[in-house]
Amino acid sequence: MKYSVVTFGCRVNQADSFGFEEELLATGAIAASVEEADLIVVNTCSVTATADQGARQTIRRIARQNPGARIVVTGCYATRRPSEVGELPNVARVVSNDDKPRLLQLLTHVDVAQGGSPVVMTSADRFGDGDGSCGAAIEPGVAGRTAFTLRVQTGCAETCAYCIIPTTRGRPRSLPVDDVVREVRRVARTGFKEIALTGVHLGSYGRDLIPATTLIDLLRRLAADRLPGDVLFRISSLEPMDCTPAIVALVAESGHFAPHFHLPLQHASDRVLAAMRRPYTFGYYEALVRSIRQSIPDASIGSDIIVGFPGETDEDFQQLATYLERSPLTHIHVFPYSDRPGTTATAMGGKVHGAIVRERGRRIREISARLTAGFLDAQVGSVHRALTLEDGSLAVTGNYLKVRIPPGRVRNEWVSIRLVSHHHGELLSG
Repeated sequence: MKYSVVTFGCRVNQADSFGFEEELLATGAIAASVEEADLIVVNTCSVTATADQGARQTIRRIARQNPGARIVVTGCYATRRPSEVGELPNVARVVSNDDKPRLLQLLTHVDVAQGGSPVVMTSADRFGDGDGSCGAAIEPGVAGRTAFTLRVQTGCAETCAYCIIPTTRGRPRSLPVDDVVREVRRVARTGFKEIALTGVHLGSYGRDLIPATTLIDLLRRLAADRLPGDVLFRISSLEPMDCTPAIVALVAESGHFAPHFHLPLQHASDRVLAAMRRPYTFGYYEALVRSIRQSIPDASIGSDIIVGFPGETDEDFQQLATYLERSPLTHIHVFPYSDRPGTTATAMGGKVHGAIVRERGRRIREISARLTAGFLDAQVGSVHRALTLEDGSLAVTGNYLKVRIPPGRVRNEWVSIRLVSHHHGELLSG
């Protein structure tokens, strides 16, 4: 059987999709393009209305390009609107997020290749069953990935007014520490040199376990473990209140963690943050990123920003823009606000006109471009260890700079480079 996996959204979805591919390869399936595949898994996002629309458009396009393929749809959009997804062309199964760990098992109960009516699958939570490993010997380069994304946590109990994800991902659940270590060792043995640790609310890791533990305990365990190979860990997005001084110090001092942080701010107005139900103040965030820049001068610090949240005034937006212009952030993901049915924000008054939202988004993207250019300017001449990607002529540094280097290397090698321009480096050793 030929398969293809199409992934939308966050690193958690990327980790889930990697798991699907490991299991499919272990059964003898062969990776193929969507035009040639017999089975296509579409892993959807639902963070915005645009994400829903993108998934629908993709599924319809796949059905036109490959009318004989059977499409299995999972992810947050599939969980939030299963009936709507099931009505799309060529969709043979709709699998909820809770059932992702046994997606391939579900498909054994029907001959996907023979079509039939769409079936919506739901079940109780199954995250954490087993040892967290599918056991397949996947290697760097499969599905175009050089780094391995490992989901150690899923679910969220926060009550952010704009967010539907607690509904689609459920309560927080963490993979036990020993299971994480076992999976990290397995991945390292297969040759991966970078592992990204991810979760829906990664900073809540371990609070649900018995006995309870914390993210910093997990990170210290990984730093102390004697792993095969030379593995670098990259910590995925952390909520500001979860990025503790201990985590910053560990990243700064241990050498096992990439100097790369992604810390969603969402807004610089305390009034808007309170309306969003974000559990921190702007002052707290400002002090946090300032301390990271002082401790780790070369760190990459990214953020998420929502523009046009209900009630956002011109003054609120100007406060946001003014801070971002002078901030130590290096890149920004901009999210124009859109209603998500089922969230508190949907019922709020003071909706901002769409044209204003789009203009505010454009301005923040321009600020982001200037911040990135300034960071790259400051990095020219700096020396980094980097991991080669693709055909070996591209490398990514710990602080997340993607740099073209002279040819002659292969994928998945550590090299030492000096940045000679924004996107080019010279090899020093490797």
